[in-house]
Amino acid sequence: MEITVSARATKVSPIQIIRRSTWDEATRPPEGHSRQDEASRAWNLHVALYYKAGGVPWRLLRSPTDLTTCYVGIAFYRSDDGNALNTSVAQVFNERGDGVIVRGGPARISRTDRQPHLARADAHALQLQALDAYRREHHTAPARIVLHKTSAFTGEETGGFQDAADERFIDALEMSWVTSSEGAATFRPGDAPPLRGTRAVLGERELALYATGSIEFYRTYPGMYIPRPIGIRPVTPAREPRELAAEVLALTKMNWNQTRLDGRLPVTLRTANQVRSVLRFCPPDQAVATRYAHYM
Repeated sequence: MEITVSARATKVSPIQIIRRSTWDEATRPPEGHSRQDEASRAWNLHVALYYKAGGVPWRLLRSPTDLTTCYVGIAFYRSDDGNALNTSVAQVFNERGDGVIVRGGPARISRTDRQPHLARADAHALQLQALDAYRREHHTAPARIVLHKTSAFTGEETGGFQDAADERFIDALEMSWVTSSEGAATFRPGDAPPLRGTRAVLGERELALYATGSIEFYRTYPGMYIPRPIGIRPVTPAREPRELAAEVLALTKMNWNQTRLDGRLPVTLRTANQVRSVLRFCPPDQAVATRYAHYM
């Protein structure tokens, strides 16, 4: 994989690989792929080049009264040989979207829920690595940590993450399990799906959010399939559901690798999933590139 070479090349600048079918209309795309329209191709290419050159295409809207926040997304992956289950922390970043990649330690599949989880010591070490990466990148410590994970939190994990926050004197730590789909659904009058941003409070620690759906500006639903909400499961409901959903929705717009404004997952987990598909080919002792620009 060419992108793996970029991930391992820690001393070189990010590269951009373009298939011939992207710019040559006479060349058919690879089997199973389609060609985007010219405007989408031009947008994706130029935004990617701008970001890889060090620019910031756009950023989160932030109130002056908001705490400086470190966003962390945790996903899990198996090594290419299938022997080891490791952790991947992708896009440790601030409101500007300046992100770095941190690779964590081993994870284990729980016998109770069949999901990957961390021991308390590993969760503690992973959070410290994320905070160290944030400080190296932004030359300051955050006042608040927002942690998204692709599996439910165990008591050991919450304890380890909290220990790391306490060790660095960070009082605000918000942890949420963000599911890729939610069993609940909502409906609106007429034939159109719910509007993007529609939320449904299902319980004190359970929230459904339509990150994709009808878009009022377009007066239509731009997708091909019936949209399904994602689930948000905060460990401790520290914020109102409206604020929690609004932040997750804003993070779905931080993907600089596409033209769509209705990304399904927050960038914390979307990039974690993308990065893990690359890191699985890199040996555990191999130094890898820390900028997300090497992986997109």
